[in-house]
Amino acid sequence: MSTREAREIAELQKEQEFIDRLYARVDVLRGDAAESVTDALTPVGTGQQARLERDLLVVERSGLLAALNAVDGSLCFGRIDLTEKAGGTAHHIGRIGIREDDSEHTPILIDWRAPVARPFYLATGHTPMGIRRRRHLTTEGRTVTELHDEILDLGDEERTGFEDPTGDAVLLAALNSARTGRMGDIVQTIQAEQDRIIRHSHRGVLVVEGGPGTGKTAVALHRAAFLLYEQRELLAKRAVLIVGPNPAFLGYIGEVLPALGETGVLLASLGELFPGVHATAEDTPHAAAVKGAEAMVDALALAVRDRQQLPEPGAPMVVRHDDGDLILDWEIAYEARQAARDTLLPHNLARPHFAFRIIDALTDQLSERIGADPYGGPNFLGPDDLALLGKGVAASNEVHAAIEELWPRLTPQDLVADFLAEPVHLAGEDAKAIRRDVTGPADWTPADVPLLDEAAELIGVDDSAERALAEAARQERIGYAQGVLELSRGSETYEFEDEEDSEVLAAHDIVDAERVADWYEEEDHRSAAERAAADRTWAFGHIIVDEAQELSPMAWRLLMRRSPTRSMTLVGDPAQTAEEAGVGSWEKILAPYVEDRWEHTRLGVNYRTPSEIMDVAAAVLRAEHPGFEPPSSVRSTGVRPWARAADDVVKAVAEEAVAATPEEGRLAVIAPRRLHAALAAVLPDVVAGGEPDLTKHLVLLDPRQAKGLEFDRVLVVEPGEYGVSDLYVALTRATQTLGVVHGGELPESLRGVLVTRA
Repeated sequence: MSTREAREIAELQKEQEFIDRLYARVDVLRGDAAESVTDALTPVGTGQQARLERDLLVVERSGLLAALNAVDGSLCFGRIDLTEKAGGTAHHIGRIGIREDDSEHTPILIDWRAPVARPFYLATGHTPMGIRRRRHLTTEGRTVTELHDEILDLGDEERTGFEDPTGDAVLLAALNSARTGRMGDIVQTIQAEQDRIIRHSHRGVLVVEGGPGTGKTAVALHRAAFLLYEQRELLAKRAVLIVGPNPAFLGYIGEVLPALGETGVLLASLGELFPGVHATAEDTPHAAAVKGAEAMVDALALAVRDRQQLPEPGAPMVVRHDDGDLILDWEIAYEARQAARDTLLPHNLARPHFAFRIIDALTDQLSERIGADPYGGPNFLGPDDLALLGKGVAASNEVHAAIEELWPRLTPQDLVADFLAEPVHLAGEDAKAIRRDVTGPADWTPADVPLLDEAAELIGVDDSAERALAEAARQERIGYAQGVLELSRGSETYEFEDEEDSEVLAAHDIVDAERVADWYEEEDHRSAAERAAADRTWAFGHIIVDEAQELSPMAWRLLMRRSPTRSMTLVGDPAQTAEEAGVGSWEKILAPYVEDRWEHTRLGVNYRTPSEIMDVAAAVLRAEHPGFEPPSSVRSTGVRPWARAADDVVKAVAEEAVAATPEEGRLAVIAPRRLHAALAAVLPDVVAGGEPDLTKHLVLLDPRQAKGLEFDRVLVVEPGEYGVSDLYVALTRATQTLGVVHGGELPESLRGVLVTRA
């Protein structure tokens, strides 16, 4: 064995010994964490302080356990060796930080988000940042399989035999690896431009723009992980919301943050952002655009006012009463309505003001009838009599029925459903486009969700009944606790030998009944993300929006309500705007909410799409925008995209798909929806409709479903049926090869840029 081979083996063994030591500590932590949770669930002592300490311990230890169980086998992915001047030590970098014990000594594994880990991503030969050597570790489970070293101190002559002269081996290996149908984290390969965005200190709205393959989604997710690390106390309470374009995309990215030990995040599509509604139905593009327009704010406000009605002039409502019919006319109702509207409260919260005015007016009417002096004298009913009459009117079912008819209690679902059935405040084709009957939960579309949220703001929630029940339950607990304390007082018979012993305190001397009752109030053990999902008014600590350019003005109103601090990261590419309702321009999106107080940054390197494929996709956009410049690709595969014309498109796609489906990796067939049923009938293990299963080797999608996703190989079917943005998206999903199958004419922009296949 040569000296060099021996040195290489020694280096591998050294790193393997570290991995073994690391996981030995992880196993101890897992055991300690589980034991601590079990112990913490057993009450320790009595009193509020003991309960608080116990609850904090449960949160802390169970959070650690969740993190350790969430990450995959490759906890450690790198090492930095410092120069002698910088201390000469070595730091291993990993997905989470792990200490040897509870001391303040250097951790075994440094969290990739810690400041000391930052040189791992930023150091270069020109600016080594005190690093002598940077090492990338590749592991399978707990076994080290590869090492790649970068020498940053050019004066250091020591070599290990694992030197990577370009420093790109790990990045290119990750880019060329087979896709799994799930996005992985990029902590091992974060590039300098990505790191700057991930750690950006801006606390307001940060816009991250980038073309296909620039890693903007991965950057946004890692920014979420970084913020959860930097602002742990705040975000653990308020949670982070990540909004994606569709459920398939959320499934695709769903494992990234748990793999980094972060679970306090709510992932949702627009159709899932109204509690109790899971919107899966589809709108036409025109209908979605109409619903997304800001004109819907006024239309819904008018729809609410329409529900605040008056009797017809000259045709009063007759309210039956034991002491004779009461007359509720236009004048009474008008005065009550104006008084309620003047409160500026939402509809349901203003309703009691309307009801009180109606009840007072009808009580006065009844008082004049019963207590009037037939000879013109003063009303002989006293205050107590009037109060009794008022209670009778207020308790009348007929009176409440009249109030309900004029000022009904509303729900967002009822209001929006009625509006869609008859959109009277829209005109012409817009009204026709959105008119439909909503008969059940399955009829809601994602574009309806912002309307439901707007309706909820307009009508408000009258929770007085729920609060009354909660207070009644609390008073019952207080009464029970008071009885227990009284029994405790009566059972205490002490004989004291001296006066000092008489100072011993009993339970009733330390606590009162209210405090005891509060101790036994049922606790909410849901996580912040779970509570946020059920609460429409929840204010998130930070919101990340992917494909942000696609959201409508109404959708932005919904999201801004969820972010009163305007702490947001928006990710997107205006060139990929496909939705008619999409705003597209960052200025138009943000000006109504933060004016110019936002920051914009751009990712300019395409890590996913080979240059051969990107050249084809860029030609599509240049046909409409001659000055368009795509992000520069870091890879070239040498394989040019091809096109095949076919009389029987479905048969041709089946032939190509069977031949191209990889044993490892994923093939996506991106086709118009009209062809999905026919293609599903001939493609193996493919089902049309619903959300695609991205873990399968062969996936059938339409262009909108493909947004944000990536596959090893892609077949685009009938590109002439797509809009420019949809075609651009479809053409940029592949990491290796791209083919086009068409029966109709190719778009002019694709002619001459594809290799013809017979």
